[in-house]
Amino acid sequence: NPEWQDGGPGNRYREYWWTHTFGEIGVGGAERKELLTRLLPRLKIADRCSIEGKFVWVRGTKRVYKIHMGSGNILMEPNDEYLCIVPDSRQLAVGTDATHLPFEGDRVLSVILSKAFLLAADDKIRDESIVRQIER
Repeated sequence: NPEWQDGGPGNRYREYWWTHTFGEIGVGGAERKELLTRLLPRLKIADRCSIEGKFVWVRGTKRVYKIHMGSGNILMEPNDEYLCIVPDSRQLAVGTDATHLPFEGDRVLSVILSKAFLLAADDKIRDESIVRQIER
């Protein structure tokens, strides 16, 4: 969280957070990028998404978003503001997810896709904490 008050001695953990969250995507992110390059054009939101560098770009009604393919975290245009959307922890419990995906086991990929669908229709979001962040 970039709002983290105690970044540790000399704020060294803030830099670690930023590097991990929005830095190079690594092997897992590269595999996601390859899969998303093939998958996104087939989705209902294809006209609102593109892949550039290490991000899936999503054009919403209110803003443009960049979802990092390594971490699944989001930056909002125009100023790369961080958008905090946390998956429902109840959905993360083993055996509670009724959705079976062809890429089973890559939780970050499923988070990226769910965030892309959500943000493509950002004018329909009702969660107040998300709406406040988008509209600030």
